[in-house]
Amino acid sequence: MRNEVQQACLDEEHVDLIARRRFLKTTGVMMATLPWLGLPRFAQSRPVQRPAGPLPAGASKHALWYRTPAAESNLLREGLPIGNGRLGALVGGDPALNCLYLTDASMWLGKRDVVLGDEGQFDYTPEHFGSLVMLAKLYLAVEGHEAANITEYRRELDLGQGCIRVSYRKDGVAYTCEIFASYPDDMVAIHLSQTGGGIYNGTVELFGMHGDTSRADAESASCHFEGALDNGLKYASNIKAFASSGTVTADAKGLHFANCEALTVIFCGGTNYTPDVAKGYMDASLDPLKRSIQKTEAAATQTPATLLHTHVVDYRALFDTMRVDLGASTKAQREMDSWERLQARAAAGSPADPELEASYLQFGRYLTIAGSRDSLPTGLQGLWINDNSPPWMADYHSDINIQMNYWLPDRAGLPSCFDALTDYCLSQVTSWTASTHQHFNDPRNVFRNSSGKIAGWTMGISTNIYGGGGWRWHPAGNAWLCNNLWQHYQYTQDRTYLARIYSLLKGACEFWEARLLTTTVTDPKTGVAREVLIDDADWSPEQGPLDAKGNTYSQEWVWDLFENYRQASALLGKDAGYAASIAQLQARLYLPVVSPRNGWLEEWMSPDNLGEPGHRHLSPLVGFFPGDRIRTDTSPPDVIEGVAKLLEDRGTGGYGWACAWRAMCWARLGEPEKAYQLLLTNLSPSTNHSNGTAQNFFDMYKLTDGSDAFQIDANFGTPTAMLEMLMNSRPGLIELLPALPKAWAESGSVTGVGARGGFHVDLSWRHGKIASVTVRSVGGEQTRLKCGDWTKTIALRPGTSITIEPKT
Repeated sequence: MRNEVQQACLDEEHVDLIARRRFLKTTGVMMATLPWLGLPRFAQSRPVQRPAGPLPAGASKHALWYRTPAAESNLLREGLPIGNGRLGALVGGDPALNCLYLTDASMWLGKRDVVLGDEGQFDYTPEHFGSLVMLAKLYLAVEGHEAANITEYRRELDLGQGCIRVSYRKDGVAYTCEIFASYPDDMVAIHLSQTGGGIYNGTVELFGMHGDTSRADAESASCHFEGALDNGLKYASNIKAFASSGTVTADAKGLHFANCEALTVIFCGGTNYTPDVAKGYMDASLDPLKRSIQKTEAAATQTPATLLHTHVVDYRALFDTMRVDLGASTKAQREMDSWERLQARAAAGSPADPELEASYLQFGRYLTIAGSRDSLPTGLQGLWINDNSPPWMADYHSDINIQMNYWLPDRAGLPSCFDALTDYCLSQVTSWTASTHQHFNDPRNVFRNSSGKIAGWTMGISTNIYGGGGWRWHPAGNAWLCNNLWQHYQYTQDRTYLARIYSLLKGACEFWEARLLTTTVTDPKTGVAREVLIDDADWSPEQGPLDAKGNTYSQEWVWDLFENYRQASALLGKDAGYAASIAQLQARLYLPVVSPRNGWLEEWMSPDNLGEPGHRHLSPLVGFFPGDRIRTDTSPPDVIEGVAKLLEDRGTGGYGWACAWRAMCWARLGEPEKAYQLLLTNLSPSTNHSNGTAQNFFDMYKLTDGSDAFQIDANFGTPTAMLEMLMNSRPGLIELLPALPKAWAESGSVTGVGARGGFHVDLSWRHGKIASVTVRSVGGEQTRLKCGDWTKTIALRPGTSITIEPKT
């Protein structure tokens, strides 16, 4: 007779099998052919296209630079980030001892199986849910290059080239260290060079982060380690050094180099993670050490100049899709290093520094390219952590954070960087579906469906990379993720992509079809009663009662989900009958009203505020941004006033991501100075663990215990707000300069801004007025341009463009 534990495991496997079969039936393809289940990039061995011609020059005005080294003890604030979408490193130290803190996006503890606590919510501990952890530390020591011996030190992150560069002089010799993470060669490179007759002597050491022992290969002058996490995930790393002169040797203590005029160090590492639930998210046939050695050896066959050239050409193919000019800064501002400049801008009465702000926007794009390419999506800290215990496990939070991370790519001319989120959702949804069916209606779960019905899929507020959930159930998380996925389609107009995500939208609709309740409401103006559909017991993130029905957050997201699904069904010519039934449900949804007591758009089905007046989340406003059911040009004036009143009372301080979200809403309300002030709040220097921007431009988040944490969403959300100030869009409408602040009004331009409906836009302005606008179709055919009172309808064929100089 089976015991209870065995039976529970069998029950879960049975539900998972049913969910997987149902998912495959919906998509109409076999698991082996699903496009997102191909080999991860680390597992691939593919030829690298080498560029011809000279190395393109960088855009020097977009650089973060410093007069001092980055202390290892403060690396999260001072270290500069590099990444190729899979591998990431924080780079710091000084010329005598350089350090790199490295990780792989899939270096995750945790499990797939779901464990619920006493309240029917998820086990949210590193031991079970898991965490992103570090892969390795690399130290490069150079003899005689201590701070007392060097002059003219400069450390920079060249945003135009995607490369860290450190330069200094010693004994009349000019020394340079270049560090970059190459996507084509799938490795991290360090190159030391000099002019003036100098030489390098020193060591390179590689340390694992999980009790690993590094081993040397004397024949190939390399060192490596390998291991496995408690969950069975295998990992490995390898380093190799080579030089055109001098010697490079390896022993148990690492690599040793002597009398080298130049030196190149190659690092590669990874895991056997695979985005395939059928394999338990781990590929037993993949040997991470073998693959790491293959990639380092392949890179070592190329000259340092070729490796850098290959990286720069690949990187700039993405970075150069957008150019940003918000106006000219002063000579005195340009002469300050980046930390001095942040501090100067924050001083009372300081002048605007538009080039600094443009660089902040471009830094957000840099992090997007470095953190989100052909791998897992960026979580709370992206690829940049400094220990094995990052705050919130560096996970994926689905109640604003991962969504905010992916508002930027399409707007910022980086649509391919959105793919990591799509691929992640598709690789996880089978597991999410199984968990929903097995556990969501657990009698301990306050959010369970009171009807007892269950269908489709939803998720936890936190998710890992193995299909697992963390913290609380998040019923509306499915709809919010689907909003991101749908809006990506609106930007690209890619029907093949829409077909890929269709099952996600439909499965989320099925969940809500089973969940919605019928209740009666009375119109306070007419006294007429009517039946409406509302959400079951739920939470308005992350405050108020846990069992409120019909909260605005959920009602808005369900309306948005149903609307997007109906359009997807029509575009693909699929499931017309089901789409019609969803339309009937959508028409019956209760939608929020303005409270007669405080003038806000209600957060709950109550005229009273049941939470904190200045709470960090803007949950009642999701139908205004990022959704657009509520619009300034079509919604009743009292609703727009309710949006503005709530936004005003939420305040202008707080965490970076919260300020960025507020700035986006003020931009949509056409309030440029309020949006700009929130931008400046986020640019305020973080000192003594305060909220704000650290030396390396990471957004810092003050924790309740007085310490702080890096949280990357504001680094993406603030540039999104900046672009929303310059242009916003929805299908059929592109609004130019909706919230141009005085600080940028004199003159400026931006190229490559994505517009929903399938367009890219270049625009320039002088004295606050549009000077020129060019619209290129990437799939769109018709839209309307608007700037103030000026409007113009344009029609284009895909691939064509039009330039207009409006008389505004």
